[in-house]
Amino acid sequence: MDPSKSMNPPEWGGEKSSMGQAPPPPYQDNPNPGYPQVGPGYPQVGPGYPPQAQGYVPPTQYGGAGYGQQPYPMGQAYPAQPGTITVQPAMLVTRSPLAKPFNDYLGYSIFTMLCCCLPLGIAALVYSIFTREANRSGDQVEAERSSRMARTLNHVALGIGIGFLILYIVYAVVVASR
Repeated sequence: MDPSKSMNPPEWGGEKSSMGQAPPPPYQDNPNPGYPQVGPGYPQVGPGYPPQAQGYVPPTQYGGAGYGQQPYPMGQAYPAQPGTITVQPAMLVTRSPLAKPFNDYLGYSIFTMLCCCLPLGIAALVYSIFTREANRSGDQVEAERSSRMARTLNHVALGIGIGFLILYIVYAVVVASR
């Protein structure tokens, strides 16, 4: 393809389109018009602050000398500083899984959730998962507490489920005998 034969229409004129936008303003050397420029190479115009010394200037002391570095008591020199610093190694303590893990009652929790009492079964399932995680992380106190709570919730849910089953059977027998 020949670059001299452009695919641009003749009305474009070979320049980029501004897409209806105004051109940007020209560059100004003074970013704050109406104010004098300050800094190296620019003279300060008009009244202002006196010229300041460049670099660090130590502050003057109040009351003259005597408030600076105080001598060590009793006229002794400072004690010698150690040449090397000894750092104790960091000790990372991790827990290992329990040697005798607590029962998590996971299957019992799933059974009571599906067959007996859904809300208590869900709570028992959550505590069963807590027990399993505590057993894996080696937290014996948390594992025992969560295991006991899962077992209690499972027993209550099973009791409620058996109670409703007995009431349903009694109701069905009474209705069928009429």
